[in-house]
Amino acid sequence: MSYFSIAWQWLTSDQQWHGGDGIPVRLAQHLQYTGIALGIAVIIALPAGLAMGHLRRGGFAVVTLANFGRALPTLGLLVLIFVLTSGSVASWLVPLAFLAIPPILVNTYEGVLGVDADLTDAARGMGMTEWQILRKVEIPVAMPLILLGLRISAIQVVATATIAAYIGLGGLGRYIIDGLARREYNVVAGGAAVIVLLALAIQGLFTLLRWLIVPVGLRRQTQVS
Repeated sequence: MSYFSIAWQWLTSDQQWHGGDGIPVRLAQHLQYTGIALGIAVIIALPAGLAMGHLRRGGFAVVTLANFGRALPTLGLLVLIFVLTSGSVASWLVPLAFLAIPPILVNTYEGVLGVDADLTDAARGMGMTEWQILRKVEIPVAMPLILLGLRISAIQVVATATIAAYIGLGGLGRYIIDGLARREYNVVAGGAAVIVLLALAIQGLFTLLRWLIVPVGLRRQTQVS
């Protein structure tokens, strides 16, 4: 029997949609972990990226943090913080939030930094304040890259929240961890399918946001570049 057949049978079984271990409960847990971690990352990284991009400063710090974030072993960080904090909320929140910060920070910084200087000079010539330039000129132009950073972070956190089940976290990762432990490979296949569908849904959501928020001219310019 193929992987898709096993996953489909598990997904269409009525018992998978009820109870504390049902898909709706696990999905809600997964979205909760993802939303909290992503929200904290946005609060930290988005203002920092906007400020450093507008001031044209901090490029070295941005690159350093991005490289450090890519090199960091996420599962190792999860286990380490779990041990140090005795399994507190920080054991999963800190690694997930830290993982989400670099893409948001880097793309926001690069997006604002890449705004044509002629646009900002013209805005200053019209008497705009620095805050008005950032809000009315730089952020709209940088929006494609800002959304890209948010999308990358969201998908990375969704994927990493899956392996966080290794330290006892709930969510969709429980299907994979528990299924492997019990050798119930239909559970593993079905859980993996739900995670993939969730990642695709997030991808589709950000594609829709890009279509709704970013002006047509900027969308075409981004696709060409």
